[in-house]
Amino acid sequence: MKTQVTKTKTHSSKIWRQKRWYGILFVVPAFFFIFAFMVYPIVYSLYMSLHKFNFVYDSSPKFIGFANYVKAFQDDSFLTALSNTFVFGSVYFVVIMVASLIMALLLFHTNRFSGLFRTFTFLPIVVPVSLSALVFMWILQENYGLLNSVLRDVLHLPDLALPWLNNGTTAMASIIGVSLWSTIGFETILFLGGLQSISQEVLEAAEVDGAGGFKRIIYIILPNLRETYILTGIWAILHGLKVFVEPMVMTNGGPGNSTTVLYQEIYHTAFSFFDMGYASAMAYILGFIALLFALLNFYVNRTKEA
Repeated sequence: MKTQVTKTKTHSSKIWRQKRWYGILFVVPAFFFIFAFMVYPIVYSLYMSLHKFNFVYDSSPKFIGFANYVKAFQDDSFLTALSNTFVFGSVYFVVIMVASLIMALLLFHTNRFSGLFRTFTFLPIVVPVSLSALVFMWILQENYGLLNSVLRDVLHLPDLALPWLNNGTTAMASIIGVSLWSTIGFETILFLGGLQSISQEVLEAAEVDGAGGFKRIIYIILPNLRETYILTGIWAILHGLKVFVEPMVMTNGGPGNSTTVLYQEIYHTAFSFFDMGYASAMAYILGFIALLFALLNFYVNRTKEA
């Protein structure tokens, strides 16, 4: 009997070891992918941020400590890009959170043509951002753009035909508008998911108690979306701080440097001036700012819940 039990245990142990090796074989490719394209670049860029290295002229990196970080906050180009990023991110965050929540509420409470409305809302998601930027760049051109042509020739409002991409203020507003158009559908999906996760019994009980219409939205629906605020807020913060494609394609940071954002400044420093150490330091500063705002968003929503 003991021999039989021992054989069974040995057989079970052998099967367990085989399954463990199969599991390891499945995990190893993903591990190497994550290490090669995420862990290693992050660690190496931290190493580079503490060195001076121009890969065209320098034979090897030269350790300079935190000099690159100090240099960043003394560099007018960096400070301008940082300011433009904060302007874009602040306006984008407020508008995308409010507008996508309103759209999600409308779609959530709309029965007729809801499928059609949702299709139009989510359609921009499938269009590449670079393509959207190119199309809107043509629409917003001062002389031959579709928008100014309609304002001048169709609506006979020539005073409203502006140099949308050739003026610092309107150029930034145009970039924000294009970014909102291309991403509002995704944020709306996230809010819709949060709305659909609210218990139907809670909504029905609120209606029975007389909390209908706006009261139900304010006192029942919005407080139950705290977890969704965290998710959508973090996504909006990250997108607002790492915006790149829209200003790069539509204005290339112009006019002047009025729409140059931090991601662009990092890109040009690394691949136009080949200063990999300074670019890595700026990238870590951007990453730290994004982490700080994401944690702040998490803390604010968690505090409200408590």
